[in-house]
Amino acid sequence: MRQIAERDASALELLYDRYERAVYSFAYRIVGDPMTAEETVQELFLRVWNNAERYDASQGKLTTWMFAITRNIAVDMLRRKSKGAAATSVEHETLAAYADEDTNTEEEVQRKWEGTRIKEALSQLNGDQQQVIESIYYAGLTQQEVSSRFGIPLGTVKSRVRLAMRQLQKLLADAELHPDAGREGIHP
Repeated sequence: MRQIAERDASALELLYDRYERAVYSFAYRIVGDPMTAEETVQELFLRVWNNAERYDASQGKLTTWMFAITRNIAVDMLRRKSKGAAATSVEHETLAAYADEDTNTEEEVQRKWEGTRIKEALSQLNGDQQQVIESIYYAGLTQQEVSSRFGIPLGTVKSRVRLAMRQLQKLLADAELHPDAGREGIHP
C-alpha cells in the first residue's frame, strides 16, 4: 500500500491481480449483475489508487478495508441504478417526442471538436495505456483479446484501462477548465 501511495502502478497491478476475483465475487453477490459488479471492482481499485495513504494497517487487515469499500460502492451503484431506471424511461419518451430528423451543424462541429480533444488527450497517455485504449475502444477488441494479442496478463490490461480512463478524465477536465491552453488561435 505504501508503494501504491507513492504512485507505483506495478504495485496496484499486483494488488489487482491478487484480489480482483474475490472482490468481483463479493460485489456480484450484492449487485447481482456482472456489468455492475465489474464497475464496482473498477471503482474500488480506482479508490485504492487515489486513497492508498488512508489505509492504516493498525486499524485492520487490507482485505477488510477493501471489502468494506467494495460494499459501500456496490450499495451506491444499486441506488444509482434504481434512480437511473426511472429517469431513463422518461428521458427516452421526451427525446422521442422531440427527435430531430436533420443534422444540426453546430452539434456536428461540437462533436468534431470533442473528437480532437479526445485524440489530443490520448496522445498524452503512455504507450502501454494508448495501446490498450486504442485496441479496445477503436479496434473493438475485448480486454481478453488484448491480453492474448499482446501477451499482457488480463489483470494488467484491466489496470491499464482503468488508469488510462482516469488520466483521460483528468486531462479532459483540465481542458474544460483551460480550453485555450496550448491552442493559439484555435477555437471550437
